[in-house]
Amino acid sequence: VQLQASGGGLVQAGGSLRLSCAASGSTFRINSMGWYRQAPGKQRELVATITTGGSTNYADSVKGRFTISRDNAKNTAYLQMNSLKPEDTAVYYCNANVVWVGPRWGQGTQVTVSS
Repeated sequence: VQLQASGGGLVQAGGSLRLSCAASGSTFRINSMGWYRQAPGKQRELVATITTGGSTNYADSVKGRFTISRDNAKNTAYLQMNSLKPEDTAVYYCNANVVWVGPRWGQGTQVTVSS
């Protein structure tokens, strides 16, 4: 499974961005997809995950502002980020949990929120 992330950029506080993560390869083995982020000097942290069935999980810091969704037909996960804050600035990484393989990571995409 390969993951291709896109959609990062620079936005002012209060603005919105949408990240996309397209999976290819043995996508039938993916049972969940998600987004993690890593800010400078900090550990990578979970942002949101979504299962094949649509169950979602969010970090407390993004609940009510971010929405994860998934188009199983397109093998693509999305992260809609609204009401962005400067503390959301980080490199965002797409993740997929693949049966019999484990976690797979896409390349990071930079999200910068200016105050």
